[in-house]
Amino acid sequence: MTHHAELTQGLAAIGLELTPEQITLLEGYLGLLAKWNQTYNLTAIREEERMVSYHLLDSLTLVPHLAGGTRLLDVGSGGGMPGIPAAIARPDLQVVVLDANHKKTTFLRQAVIELKLPNVEVITDRVEAYQPAQKFDRITSRAFSELAEFVKLSKHLLADGGQFVAMKGVYPYEEIAQLPEDFAVSEVLPLSVPGLDAERHLVRVVAK
Repeated sequence: MTHHAELTQGLAAIGLELTPEQITLLEGYLGLLAKWNQTYNLTAIREEERMVSYHLLDSLTLVPHLAGGTRLLDVGSGGGMPGIPAAIARPDLQVVVLDANHKKTTFLRQAVIELKLPNVEVITDRVEAYQPAQKFDRITSRAFSELAEFVKLSKHLLADGGQFVAMKGVYPYEEIAQLPEDFAVSEVLPLSVPGLDAERHLVRVVAK
């Protein structure tokens, strides 16, 4: 199966309707990720064909759960997941991709330029030191840290009434139990990623 066929079938399975232009952008991002990964070690997944499910479709399962948000922060974005695919799927969303690794943010800046993504800002900083002018109504992370650490380090960036939407593998019972007392889980949703035979969950955390 071609990358294009796998991506379009996966989008249909997730229930995301994207334009041909958006699909072209996702494929362009995949190509850049595979190219830069040879030098910059952006992801442990080396084979471009595996990146469709492991990175694109996995990241895009977040998108249906961002309703009501206008500003999204992707903490520890690495190679841009899930922030870049989310920004492509939701051009109305202002997305900040943040990582402390200069090599990774160099790639992210180049990807934003080449893909012409006006709704994405790249920040090189540690999350606990980041002080933007405006806070975020949605904060996500795919592989940054355990849930409690993620919330503790980035809670100063959450707008009033905002939500953490953390992407996890197996149901994170222990991580949820370690959450700071002033935060609570509002829901844990199982996610189904086309082409990926692994458990995935989305954990929504809100201030009490």
